[in-house]
Amino acid sequence: MKTKTFKIGEVCQGGIITVEIHGKVVIIIGKEWDYSQGTRKGSNQSNAKEFTRGTVLSTDTDAARKIEMFLNDLTTSYWSDQIMKWIRTKVEINRSLFW
Repeated sequence: MKTKTFKIGEVCQGGIITVEIHGKVVIIIGKEWDYSQGTRKGSNQSNAKEFTRGTVLSTDTDAARKIEMFLNDLTTSYWSDQIMKWIRTKVEINRSLFW
């Protein structure tokens, strides 16, 4: 299992996005910032409350679009791109070509 937490802050719903990759399954979790642990990026946010979750199989038709659409609902296009770059280094994502 590969996991990375992006503590994005105010340009993200909730402030935190955690990505988990289990083989070919990509799970994106939106979390609410836990202010009891502090307000800085270095604070421990491992117990932050989850408010949304998206799961995509990387071999699905157009899996890249599904992931990008979910990420764009959570945060800005810049951060969506940064998270997609990390995901692509960990798992091969299927891209549907329409031509």
